[in-house]
Amino acid sequence: MRDDTIAAFLDQLAARVSAPGGGATAALHAAQAAALLAMVARYSDGPRYDAGLINRIVTEADALREDALALADADAKAFGAVAEAYRLPRTTERETSARSAAISSALAGAARPPADVVRTALLLVSLAEDLLPAGNRSVITDVAAAAEAARAAAVTARLIIEVNLKGITDPVLAEELGAAAAAAGPVAERADAIVAAVRAEVAR
Repeated sequence: MRDDTIAAFLDQLAARVSAPGGGATAALHAAQAAALLAMVARYSDGPRYDAGLINRIVTEADALREDALALADADAKAFGAVAEAYRLPRTTERETSARSAAISSALAGAARPPADVVRTALLLVSLAEDLLPAGNRSVITDVAAAAEAARAAAVTARLIIEVNLKGITDPVLAEELGAAAAAAGPVAERADAIVAAVRAEVAR
C-alpha cells in the first residue's frame, strides 16, 4: 500500500472489493497525523525552540508514520482473510464447524490492526499535546489538523473493532479488544481539546 499513488489507493477503496476498507483508512488517518506533527516540528527549529523536545517529536512522529503505514497493509491483509473464511464451504456439519472456527480466527486477526491503530492514535495525540505549546505558531493549525486526523483514526478503528467483536468467541481476546476500542473515547476528547485550544489562539 505504501507504494500506491493516492489515486490508485482511492480507486481500490471505491471498488467493490473486500480490501482496502475502513480499517486501512483509519491507519492512513494516523499516518497523516504523524506526518503533520513531524512537519510542524521541523518548522520549529532554531534557538527559540526546545531542541530536545522538538527532536524527540520528529523522531517519534516519523516512527509512528511508518507504523501506521504497516498497519494499513496489515488491515487489508487481515480483512482479506475474513473474506476467504466466509467463502469456505458449509455443506456438511464438519465443514460448517471448520468454517465457523476459521471465521472466528479471521475476525480476531482483523480486529488486531485497528486496536493497534487506536494505540497509535493515542500516542499521536500525546505528541500533539506536547507540540501544541512548543511549536512554531505560524503552523499551529497543523497541530489541530493532526489531532483531528488522529481522532478520525481512533474513532474509525473503534468501529472496526466493535463490528468484529461480535464474531470473536475467545473471552480474553474479546476483553482485550474491547478495552482497545474504549480507548478511542479519550483520544477523541483530547483531540477535541487540542482543536479548541488552537481555534482559541487563532481567534485572538
